[in-house]
Amino acid sequence: MTIYLDVVLLENLCMNYIILFATNYILKRKAHHIRFILSALLGAVYAIVSYMNILPIYSYWITKIILSVVMVYIAYYPKNGKQLLKQTMLFYLISFVFGGCAFALLYIVKPQEIWFQNGVLMGTYPIKITILGAILGFTISSITFSLIKRKLTKKDMFCKISIYLEGKVSTLKAMIDTGNILKEPITRIPVIIVEKGVLQNILPAKILEHIDEILGGDAENIEQKYAKRLRVIPFSSVGKENGILLGIKPDKVIVVTDENEEIIEQVIIGIYTKELSKRKEYSALLGLDIFERSKDEHEFSKTFSK
Repeated sequence: MTIYLDVVLLENLCMNYIILFATNYILKRKAHHIRFILSALLGAVYAIVSYMNILPIYSYWITKIILSVVMVYIAYYPKNGKQLLKQTMLFYLISFVFGGCAFALLYIVKPQEIWFQNGVLMGTYPIKITILGAILGFTISSITFSLIKRKLTKKDMFCKISIYLEGKVSTLKAMIDTGNILKEPITRIPVIIVEKGVLQNILPAKILEHIDEILGGDAENIEQKYAKRLRVIPFSSVGKENGILLGIKPDKVIVVTDENEEIIEQVIIGIYTKELSKRKEYSALLGLDIFERSKDEHEFSKTFSK
């Protein structure tokens, strides 16, 4: 039977690309299609070399693992080893799902001529089975991970934030609160609610110890560089319909999660005089709209910088 290498290359390229795209979709990262194509092409070329048995070393299991790591690195460019390991494991998981779907379809179709050659599946099955298996695998993976994410606990909603103000920085643990939609009323800039105690190393005592007086209009003794940053934030909460927070505009806030590091400049710090967590698990609350606003600002600046 005649095997056309260009067909094998195309099939593997398509399958690898869809697996990489599906993995990226689960990771909720910005897609870089050129990287996906290059990574998928590397895997497809490996399939050709492995099938032809040009170099026996390419059939070793350690070579396959290294290839997977390189493909993940090219596609997603992880910032550290932890991200690389997580993305590689997810890549393998998605690959297993896709492979299972493809084998299930082959079992249903039952092509007469099909075999393994040096770890590469060969035969007369049409390319549409490969594509259909990939689409089915993508659908199953997306639904499964969507259901899993709905069951995440609060521990998965923690992140680290660093607040920069006048050359000083305060780093603390925060919780991503979907119910926090607080915004500065005039500019509509989102507000991160932060406990007063963790701001002592970046804000002067004249502000932290006289919040009520400042909210009442007495800000004469505050340095000008801080006074021009002050904001008054009205809010409503359970048990308090007409509350007021003192806010301050920082230079920037860096939010670090397991996946990304976001630099946010358009944000207000709302100073909370009580404790947010009785167990002291976190010292700040930030809403999901902060991430969305950061992405919008990035796309806006990217567009007008061209």
